[in-house]
Amino acid sequence: MGKCNKCSDRKLAGLYFGLSYKEKPITRKLIHQFKYSYIKSLAKPSAEIIAEHLIKSGKNTEEIWQNSVLIPVPLDKNKLKTRGYNQSEELAKELSKILKIPVISDILIKIKETKPQMELSKEEREKNLLDAFATNNKDIVGSDPAMLSGKKVFLVDDVYTTGSTMEECAKVLRKAGAKQVWGLVVAREG
Repeated sequence: MGKCNKCSDRKLAGLYFGLSYKEKPITRKLIHQFKYSYIKSLAKPSAEIIAEHLIKSGKNTEEIWQNSVLIPVPLDKNKLKTRGYNQSEELAKELSKILKIPVISDILIKIKETKPQMELSKEEREKNLLDAFATNNKDIVGSDPAMLSGKKVFLVDDVYTTGSTMEECAKVLRKAGAKQVWGLVVAREG
């Protein structure tokens, strides 16, 4: 998979997605219930949607997943406490079972509380997320950021809209040594 012209200057190497977000009301409903109605069990069918798309598009090959890890987009502590789970982490766990590649949930952390992205313009989203993510200190959780060195990272989230979140996360992961960072989401807007 390559990059489209408008993505050529991005930190994200590319994006894999299962569905279009804008065109399908059922997709919006699925993601809304997973994210805001706290229906954690939607992680498995959401992961299956992504996997099915990868299979049908011929993107589910050993070569693609070789030397790869899944990393969920983290939530800030308050959102995690309110929701009770990180939907991106639950999605990554289910994808890991299907794709047979490991999940690293504690290496990318959100260090700054931000406004909800859906309320902001593209420019406001980018400013909102600036310096919001970091790699975790090895002494805090036990993850070693050096473990990303030379790896292909698949950054897992539910929806890709403007790309601000994934770009900021990709910037941090590339700085920590990731060879490439790809997005892997249930749906893409636009």
